Order: sequence, then structure tokens, then C-alpha cells
Amino acid sequence: MSTLLKYMVFLVLFLFLSAKPTGGFQTSGLNVGIRKVRREIYCSDEEEYRNGDMCCLNCPAGYRMISPCTENGKKGRCEKCDDGRYTEHSNGLKHCFKCTQCRSDQDILKPCSQTQNTECQCRSGGFCALDQACEVCKKCSRCDKDEETVKDCTSTTNTVCKPKTKQSPVLVSEKAIWIVPLSLFALGVIFVFVGVVWQRRRRATESQRNQSVGLKDGQHDSEESLTKERRITHMPSYSNPTRQLHCLLSSSAFPTSPPRARLMVPPPHRREEEEFPKLFPVNGEESLRNCFEYFEEMDVTYLKRFFRKLGMSDNVINSKEPLLFQDKIHDLLNIWMEKEGRDSSLNDLLKALLDLNQKGTAETIKEKAVHNGHYHL
Repeated sequence: MSTLLKYMVFLVLFLFLSAKPTGGFQTSGLNVGIRKVRREIYCSDEEEYRNGDMCCLNCPAGYRMISPCTENGKKGRCEKCDDGRYTEHSNGLKHCFKCTQCRSDQDILKPCSQTQNTECQCRSGGFCALDQACEVCKKCSRCDKDEETVKDCTSTTNTVCKPKTKQSPVLVSEKAIWIVPLSLFALGVIFVFVGVVWQRRRRATESQRNQSVGLKDGQHDSEESLTKERRITHMPSYSNPTRQLHCLLSSSAFPTSPPRARLMVPPPHRREEEEFPKLFPVNGEESLRNCFEYFEEMDVTYLKRFFRKLGMSDNVINSKEPLLFQDKIHDLLNIWMEKEGRDSSLNDLLKALLDLNQKGTAETIKEKAVHNGHYHL
């Protein structure tokens, strides 16, 4: 019985000590050092805020909380931030943040809004490093004379410089070794080209001059011969010298009667030039093509008139103006040959030269064509 009584007393004491004290009872000293167990409350940091034993939903960005929620998991009263203030994220704050004011050495990159703070950046010529407190914008550096710029200064980074690479004098001398011979070679080519062009023009000019002089001499000789014939024809013949002198004196000093009209004897007809010999090809069209190079002897000033004689239009002739004289002749002769077809003949080309009083050139071409075995008489 004594053991049962002990257990009952122990149970009563345990129940008495574990019971919650009320206002009518003072806390016994037996509960010193005994910790009460309370239920812990966990709220989501990104979506909720704690209000006592409850979790309230955050106000959206750009708003602030006026009064918390009265039920767990609900949203309290929210109010939009005033001008000049902002909240960037959802929150349970009672006050919005004040917008930042840019300094005098900064420009406003983005103005402040109810959901975003003011963004400032240093003005041109200054910078603030991102990893440092930007109390004042620092002045951008300039590269020295012996340095070159790798990266220009920005609002967040300074100018990046590096030493200039000095070119080795050995490389310069090697380049100079190649430049001098190439320059001399180019000058030599230019001189040769100019010399060839000058020689061709000189030869063409001399040919034209000789032909014009020959024509003038022929005309002069023919005129002199005609004048002499006329004088001989109209001069009276006297067998007696005394009578001849008397007639001369009487006709010049003492004219008794007006001179009689003398009959003009017509000048003798000029002999027609001998017909230019006709040439016959040895190998058909191939013989004609082989003679194209001989026409390079033709005077430059007669080029257009020559091809007009062959029936070619100015548009076709002018289309070959950019070419060299030799290439121009070959191209135009090929066009003429394709146009004429089987009727194309060296005799037609020589006749066109003769019509332009280029007999010397025609003779030269004929002799070369026969001598080189392309044509025969």
C-alpha cells in the first residue's frame, strides 16, 4: 500500500506542475528552468511577410503595405508609392524608398519610377568603377605619346593603354630592298610603252607627211607641164627674127588695133592611173586574216574614213576607241570580214585605201602580202 501511495502522490505533483498557471494562481518556483514549447511559423521570403502568428501576401512592386492581413495567407491593404518614391520588388514594407538624385557630374540614364530607382552614369570624360563606391566621378586617363589606346574610356571603366610596338629597322630595310627594284621595273615598263607609242605615231605622221608632199609635188608638176604646153601652143612661130622683133615692138609699144581673141586650146587629158593589180589568195580567208597586221602601217587620221569606206557605222567604229591602235584595227577588220562573209577580199581593202589617196600604204600592204606568200598576182 505504501508503494501505491507513493505513485499516486508523484502523479498528482506531476499533473500540478505541468498545468498552465492562470491569473488566480501564482507561478510556483518549481517551474524555473522549464522551457515552454511554442509552434514555429515559417513564411516565404519572396511572397509573404510575417504578421504575428500569420503569413500575409506581399504587396506588388510599386506599392507599400498600409495594414497587414487579418487572415493567414491573405493580402493586407496596399497603397501605390508616391511620386519620387519606389519599391522594386513585392514587399510588406510600410514605406516606399526615396528615389536617388544624380550628382552634378552625372547624367540621368533612366529616370526614377514607382518600380525602379534612378539610374545615373558619369558624364563624358569621367567614370566610376562598378566595384567601388562612386562618391565622385574620376577623370578619364589619356594615353601617352609612346602608348596606343586599347579600349576607350566608358562611364564604368577607365581608358586602357599599352606601349606602342616599335617596328624593327631590319624589317624596314627588307621592305626597302624590294621597293626599289619594283619601282625601277615599273618605270622601265612605262618608258618602253611610251617609246613604242611614240615610234608608232612618228611613223604614222611621217607616212602621212610623205604622202601629202607627194600629192603636192605631183599636182605642181602637172600644173607646170600644162602651163608650158599652153605657152608653147599659143606662142606664134616666126621664121624671120627681124619680123618677130617688129611684131613684138608693134604689139607692145604701138598697138594699132585691139588684140584678137585667141583660141584656147584645151589642155591634154591627164592619163588615168594604171589599174591597181588584183591579188588572189593562197589560202582563202586565212590569207586575208594573216594580212590584217599589215594595216597597222595605215595613218591614224585615216582610220575612221577607211572603215566608213568599208560600210561600217560610226557607232561600231567608236565602240573600239578604248583599245590600242593595233587592237582596234584587228577588231574592226574582223567585224567587217564577218559582215561581208565570202565576199570579203583584200582587193576591197586596198581599193578603199586608194580612194583615200593612200597609195603608198596600199603598195606596202600588197608587197608584204605577196612577199610572205599569202597572195599572188
